[in-house]
Amino acid sequence: MKLIHTSDWHLGRSFHGVGLLPAQAEYVDHLVDVVRSETVDAVLVSGDVYDRALPPPDAVRLLSEAVTRLIDAGAQVVLSSGNHDSAIRLGFASDLLSRAGLHIRSDVASVGSPVLVGDAAIYPLPYLEPTSVTVTDELGVSRRSHEAVLAAAMARVRADAATRGPRTVAMAHCFASGGAESESERDITSGGVAMVPVSTFDGVAYAALGHLHRPQQVGETTRYSGSPVAMSFGEAGQAKGSLLLTLDGDGSVAVETVAAPVHRELAVLRGDLDDLLSSREHDAAEACWVMATLTDPVRPVGALDRLRRRFPHLLKLAFEPSGQVAPVRSYAARVRRREPIEVCCDFVGDVRQGAAADESERGLLQSALEAGRRGQDAAEERGRTRRRGAA
Repeated sequence: MKLIHTSDWHLGRSFHGVGLLPAQAEYVDHLVDVVRSETVDAVLVSGDVYDRALPPPDAVRLLSEAVTRLIDAGAQVVLSSGNHDSAIRLGFASDLLSRAGLHIRSDVASVGSPVLVGDAAIYPLPYLEPTSVTVTDELGVSRRSHEAVLAAAMARVRADAATRGPRTVAMAHCFASGGAESESERDITSGGVAMVPVSTFDGVAYAALGHLHRPQQVGETTRYSGSPVAMSFGEAGQAKGSLLLTLDGDGSVAVETVAAPVHRELAVLRGDLDDLLSSREHDAAEACWVMATLTDPVRPVGALDRLRRRFPHLLKLAFEPSGQVAPVRSYAARVRRREPIEVCCDFVGDVRQGAAADESERGLLQSALEAGRRGQDAAEERGRTRRRGAA
């Protein structure tokens, strides 16, 4: 039997202001092809199907198209909710949809009830928020922590799995011990102790985890598939994809990584402006989404526009000046007995690390100051008029 383990689609997410839906649609196309070519029996999505509780219409449309195509390609689809999903919205009409091969588990009451795919039992655990009274009451736990609620949920899974054959798979959305985080996950510590021991998932042939976006193995049979699309520059260089599982009749699992298509590579550049604009070393980055950090001692004027002429997909620009940092005087000392126009020009020079305001900028600042004074004078006159009228 063959299964695909994937998670953290985050449909509807943007990346520094750029929508990721085209990249996510490419991944769906790829996934449908894998299901057909490998004769996959089921696709398991371990949480964070959407990026937010109220997903945009085009994200909902893409999910609808994705599950329809995957089922038409011959696979059943099992979705469990993550901390980004709205459990109620994601689980709408789940009983009816299960008859068509789409199995959605977002309700704590479903914990321990498997989705049967042939002789394999799949146990999708929805995201279990430990501060929810509904969750703790249903699972009969008094300690409000991720470890406590998942331990109770897996106890139900093991009790049912003992009555099944050896091919059992658990799905969960959590932070398991030993996992490495990326920049793009949302913190789930608000419910108490976020870390869950890997041993929590003992008793099944395989645990398909979601939440961490870096693909990684945290236990002998416990893995994160990672997100299929990068969502932070900290994920540059990560090999994104899905995990193809082959379950033998004795419960042993063979795992193969299936690389996902890369819509656009990520590039992280660092150096002074002249180097970034002229070095042939950065040629490949011209087609990438780029984060650049400038190290010039003085912030270059117009750096963003100049960099974007070479790197049209520049999304993030940072500035970390090299060299000796000048001592900083207090603001009060710096502006004492200074004319307002001089204070404004000094501010421009400060934020640009010494690049002073030119004549045109000085003129704009002077006009703004004069307009402000006129507005203040008019406001004071209106106030005096109101006071005279009241008297």
